[in-house]
Amino acid sequence: MKQPLVFPKSGDADPELQKLIEFYNETLGFCPNSVRTMHHRPQIAYSFIEMNKAVMANHGRVTSALKRMIAYISSNAAGCRYCQAHAIRAAERYGAEQEKLDNIWDYKTHPAFSEAERAALDFAFAASIIPNSVDDAIAENLRKYWDEGEIVEITGVVALFGYLNRWNDSMGTEMESGAIESGEKYLNKKGWTIGKHAY
Repeated sequence: MKQPLVFPKSGDADPELQKLIEFYNETLGFCPNSVRTMHHRPQIAYSFIEMNKAVMANHGRVTSALKRMIAYISSNAAGCRYCQAHAIRAAERYGAEQEKLDNIWDYKTHPAFSEAERAALDFAFAASIIPNSVDDAIAENLRKYWDEGEIVEITGVVALFGYLNRWNDSMGTEMESGAIESGEKYLNKKGWTIGKHAY
């Protein structure tokens, strides 16, 4: 794309957008251009933030770090490079172990990942491709390690990032320098690039 489909709003004169920017400055270190773009229709941005908070809240065993790794695997399956970089950055900021960050591509076999994490990440991948490939074997393996509430949390992350993957790839959202930094740090070795998100 020669330019983003819609340019993000600066929000300089909008106190409500400034609140969103402050929220993301804490979680990512910057406000995503995706949220600034959603803010052309403010209720979409505000509703998204509330959904994001609800889905990413830490209720226990599905840790904040694991949720961000699920988001990464989901975004990788969907092919959204923008969300891949954001998810791996968030995983780092929310305490994912260095060994897991360095070996996220090899979660199926790398010893840093538990069987429960593998079940969640396998589900995230299967749930994120088209057509959806969640089958009885994947479902049974997920239920082996996670209870129903936890499965709802895991599925919530996949669904949230399904929205974001489509939003950012369709908009051609420009990638921020912080996300580029994390993508290059953790994902370049397996062929990640900024792709359509650089202008």
